[in-house]
This record gives sequence, C-alpha cells and structure tokens, in this order.
Amino acid sequence: MKDLIVIKIGGTSIEQLRPEFFEQLRLWHQAGRKILLIHGGGREISALTQKLQLPVKRENGIRITDQATLQLTRMVLLGQTQPKLLVQLLQHNLPAIGLNAADHQLLQGELLDFAKYGYVGRITAINQAFLKPLLQKQLVITAPLALLGNQWLNINADSAAAAIASLLQADELFLLTDVPGVLKAGQVLPTLTVAAAKRLKAAKIITTGMQPKIAAAFQAARCGVNHVNITNQLSATGTQIIQKEDF
Repeated sequence: MKDLIVIKIGGTSIEQLRPEFFEQLRLWHQAGRKILLIHGGGREISALTQKLQLPVKRENGIRITDQATLQLTRMVLLGQTQPKLLVQLLQHNLPAIGLNAADHQLLQGELLDFAKYGYVGRITAINQAFLKPLLQKQLVITAPLALLGNQWLNINADSAAAAIASLLQADELFLLTDVPGVLKAGQVLPTLTVAAAKRLKAAKIITTGMQPKIAAAFQAARCGVNHVNITNQLSATGTQIIQKEDF
C-alpha cells in the first residue's frame, strides 16, 4: 500500500513515548501518509501471569500460550494497553481508532506449532477492504492477535507487525524497542545483513529476546517492505535491514 508506515510499539514503551514521537506521527499524517500501529504488552502480561501464579514459559523468545494465558493476554492487550495508547494519541490531537482481530475478521491466522507453543500463531490474511478506508482518514491501532475460525491466537508483536507490513506491502516498517538499534560492543550497527546477524547470534550478542525481532525484520524485507528499521525512536534510523534472506 503506497505511503503506508507500519510501527510496532512495545507495551512498556507506550508509557515512555516522547512528544517527538507524536509530532512525527502528526507530520506524517498531515503529509498524507497512512499509519498503522501494532502494540505489544509482553511485560504487563508477564507481570499479571506471575501475580496470578500462572507459569511463564518461553521457547525461542516466543511465549508459550495455553488457554488461561491466552485469555489474560487478550485482557491486557485489548483492555489495558490499547486504551492507554489511544488516550495518548487523543491527548496529542491525533485521530485514531482501535481495532482487534474480530473487527470484520480483520486479522486471520494459523497455528505456529501447537505442540510446542500452544495457541501461538502467525498472521495469514488481512481484511484489506475493511482496513484501507480507515487508514485514509486516521491512524489505526491493533493488537497482535489473530483468529483461526473462532479461536483466538497470540502473535509475537514483532512477527505480527512484519506480517501486516508484508501483506499490505507497506513502504516502511519500524520495530521500536528499548534500545537504539542492534548493538555490538555498545555501538549501534547502522545496517544488518543476514550473514552478520548469524555471526552475532552464534557469538551470543544477539540473544533470545532480540532474535524474533530480527527474524521479523528480515521477513518483512524479504517480502517487499522497502525500509525496515529497528530503533527506539522514529526520528532515528537505528539499524536498517539491508539483505533480504531468511535469518
């Protein structure tokens, strides 16, 4: 989709968004750019699962999701994180609408590996006929959840953003994180190739927390998203993905 920018924001990052973030969104919106934000909520979900004494398990950086964890995830994402982001956009006079997978079957998915991850999936389809008119007028916010028939699926937020950007053929994808990019010896790598990423993974410089993000970034680049960046702010390039291969 021409002029589309997809932005993934972590749940914790929502509370730390600076005025410059909203000003950049305003400038893009005024210039006619279409903006789609995908929000996470991983730390909030983990905190609540621990409070309720539910097990918190991860495999390859992916949260293993049983039915209880899935219900809690939906509650946090749709009942806490998304409203919090919408309120901030309203306070900055930015027109926005919050959506979820069940709105006109917005996001459909399939299971990743039920035996290994439980109700964790990947996004396979988007109701573009419903979504595109909304993007013409306002910012669209959605959670990393999808539907398989009537079954909700939990999606890694970075993977969800990459899949959405790919399916919509976005011009740009920003994967916002709490560090200014992919770091090596404390310095931001301005670009990242698959070969370099594999070396950093083997050296345990890229750890399990960053691996899904980098895999998602390469997936989006491989699927035709022109500019893919891992950064902590929209005004900084951070680390740009420049090679379109599997990670």
